[in-house]
Amino acid sequence: MKKLLLLFCFAITGIACYAQTAEDSTYIRQNYTKMEKQITMRDGKKLFAAIYMPKDQSEKYPILMTRTPYNVGPYGPNAYKKMLGQNMLFAKAGYIFVYEDVRGRWMSEGDFMDVRPQSDKKGKKDIDESTDTYDTIDWLVKNVPNNNGKVGILGISYPGFYSTASLPNAHPALKAVSPQAPVTDWFIGDDFHHNGAFFLMDAFAFITNFGVPRLKPLTPDQFKNGVKYTEKDNYKFYLNMGALPNYKTKYMGDSVKFWDEIMNHPNYDSFWKAMNIRPHLTNITPATMVVGGFFDAEDCFGALHVFKALQDQNVASHPNMLVMGPWFHGGWERGDGQYFDDQDFGQKTSVWFRENVELPFFNYYLKGEGEMALPKATIFITGSNEWHKFKSWPPENTTEKTLYLQANGKLSFDQPKITDSFDEYVSDPNAPVPYQNGVQEKRTREYMLDDQRFADRRPDVKVYQTDTLTDDITLTGPVLADLFSSTTGTDADYVVKLIDVFPDNYPNPVPNPKGVIMSGYEMLIRGEVFRGRYRNSYENPEPFVPGKVTEIKYAMPDVAHTFKKGHRIMIQVQNSWFPLVDRNPQKFVDIYTAKDSDFQKATIRIYHDNQNASSVKVTVLQ
Repeated sequence: MKKLLLLFCFAITGIACYAQTAEDSTYIRQNYTKMEKQITMRDGKKLFAAIYMPKDQSEKYPILMTRTPYNVGPYGPNAYKKMLGQNMLFAKAGYIFVYEDVRGRWMSEGDFMDVRPQSDKKGKKDIDESTDTYDTIDWLVKNVPNNNGKVGILGISYPGFYSTASLPNAHPALKAVSPQAPVTDWFIGDDFHHNGAFFLMDAFAFITNFGVPRLKPLTPDQFKNGVKYTEKDNYKFYLNMGALPNYKTKYMGDSVKFWDEIMNHPNYDSFWKAMNIRPHLTNITPATMVVGGFFDAEDCFGALHVFKALQDQNVASHPNMLVMGPWFHGGWERGDGQYFDDQDFGQKTSVWFRENVELPFFNYYLKGEGEMALPKATIFITGSNEWHKFKSWPPENTTEKTLYLQANGKLSFDQPKITDSFDEYVSDPNAPVPYQNGVQEKRTREYMLDDQRFADRRPDVKVYQTDTLTDDITLTGPVLADLFSSTTGTDADYVVKLIDVFPDNYPNPVPNPKGVIMSGYEMLIRGEVFRGRYRNSYENPEPFVPGKVTEIKYAMPDVAHTFKKGHRIMIQVQNSWFPLVDRNPQKFVDIYTAKDSDFQKATIRIYHDNQNASSVKVTVLQ
């Protein structure tokens, strides 16, 4: 478990996962001086910061800061990072770099709170992450030698949340902020839940670290985690664990507080709503650039919705940009971005972003260098494999079209004309549909665009596909699943997948070390789950009436993909996605306190007739 946990944490930090070289490490030592400081907050608590300053003092430098719960190590004034900034371009451009342990983590004082809510209290000693950021910046610009009075903040994943949290009531010196894959809403779309469905593997790996209380400031080598994980097949491990209460009994005891909090808040109540920072993103003054990956397994939702909140809740003149590429979580800073899983995007997307978008953004707002020629949205469209610059996101020159599920596995833009048409199958929570083919020990990032042929062979996965496309179709923007279904149970999850089916004569890659067969490859473009009990309200779940046709409508994260001429568009519908998502008992009970005996088979119908036309609405670029 410890190895699994470290790999998971590294994967979601956006830090410490890069290919770092001895040359990089030597460069940092030769060109930067390090100091460590305890910075006092308004309530008297001290937060630990590692500060790296250019040795060349011939000019003043802006400050580039990352606030993180993942530790700012290595600790010690003579222990240097191997890289500063999120890539070496920043270190060589000349910045003062600041890394801060957030309140209650590692060497910082105070109590840690996951996704700490914004405080409604306005007293002089009332704190939240925004005030901690403000107080840190205030100290830095007044005390760090040779700074130019301008500060930027960036971070990926959880540090992305702290980047977002710097924006409300920002310090006047804060000029540019880039929330990247920011944790944003842990019930609707990020990390732990999607549309109320519990993301089991991510939660289990994360919480066994973050839920363990810290009694005093410590460094990572002093942290002890007693959880052991030995099973190599995650499907087998999680299925054998049974109902959710078993996890606490077998693995967590009474020490993991955040797991208990999740189990005690099964619905979208004030506990979850308070963590949502989007309503507070008003009257923003720093320039913002939100970055995300369309194939980000953790926080694709966060990037798209933080950008939207900033766009909708601030004046039109506020400089706010969105960048979305063909990336896994943090992939824009790791590797060159040309390949992911079995796909070749034809160019080094991550290198292009770092050189042409990210560094110029901060250089312009913090150094006054260059011109700000970046568009509102810089988007990489897969399939055609091209960068596009848009004046808005979603783009203006689009039209909404509807893909209708049809009888006999057909999919068409034409509305069905027949009556009383449906597909029927049995969904068994004790034999759930796997989220990926093969055997994995930990949750992979590749599942976001992986081949789906393994799933369409199961009787409990319904498959619908178009005829061979005679022209390219490019989708840019929202995807809306709209199903009409019935169940013999009283609850159900629904998973809808949008898939690009490659032609039967599509060539294999060269070289091909994995032996991938691209003929008929079913590339996942977007998959999303919805817990059916929340179809009318996340706050007030409702049971299904057995046998009654019921509409389940929900938004899926945006896409940017070209379905090429000669390909097909496929939709898959299923009711489990395991162990990515926990199992729904298909019985209307509190799933977090359910017993193993509560899990039951249910007969599901997916309707596709002229009265109950199940469909997926897409946004087509003209």
